[in-house]
Amino acid sequence: MRAEKRKVLSNQQVSERYWHMIVDASDLHISARPGQFFNVLCGEDNFPLLRRPFSIYRINKDSNTLEFLYLVKGIGTQRLAGIKAGETVDIFGPLGTGFTLRENEGTILMLARGVGIATLAALAQEAAEQGIRSVAILSARTRNDLLAAEALQGFGAKVYKVTDEDGTSGVEQVRQLIEQIMIEDEISAAYTCGSQRLSMLLQEIAAEQDIFAEIALEENMGCAMGVCFACVCDIQEADGSTRTVRVCKEGPVFSLEQVVLA
Repeated sequence: MRAEKRKVLSNQQVSERYWHMIVDASDLHISARPGQFFNVLCGEDNFPLLRRPFSIYRINKDSNTLEFLYLVKGIGTQRLAGIKAGETVDIFGPLGTGFTLRENEGTILMLARGVGIATLAALAQEAAEQGIRSVAILSARTRNDLLAAEALQGFGAKVYKVTDEDGTSGVEQVRQLIEQIMIEDEISAAYTCGSQRLSMLLQEIAAEQDIFAEIALEENMGCAMGVCFACVCDIQEADGSTRTVRVCKEGPVFSLEQVVLA
């Protein structure tokens, strides 16, 4: 694991707010896992100073490429969006703890909001490679932001789309949808990213149904190496005590049952 400059094969705007970057990973010699992330330097002149963490969108072993789907909203991502195909980008990783796909899994449920959808796309990809069926609920502000839907369907996932624009993304509406899916598909594990309110909902349902569940947290990271303690969250232990952990180091993927969300 080290910082390396990688050739950018493509960096294109795919919606009003989102960009999609593909980088060459032919000699990176990495073993990246869904849920892990790379810390990316957004400007060659070290401005902004801090790198930006981006979860892995797709891991393409056949073409030796990595893909990132990112939201442009600040100076760092604005500069990243200015990188052209053929130029290089400085990436550091893979970092953190990824998702757990257990052997002989039945059907998994993925619940994601906004750019959190990108985090779960790589999980759907790995599930498909292992012959595990997946169902995904994708939530976004508008239909235009449901960018990973086609990719997920390409991995064989059954995809449900809910948006603020259509008035279908409320917590109770999503609850009813999850309950319907639980009846129609034998869900044995669940994964979420991108929304506290939806994560709290899934946390409740997973406890009720007694199913394995994980969450990928999206915190602002300073160093992404566990040194600065800028990205901490609380974890509840089995004895009821609470422990503070670093999202970049102990996470970003945690047991959904343990994370204190309220």
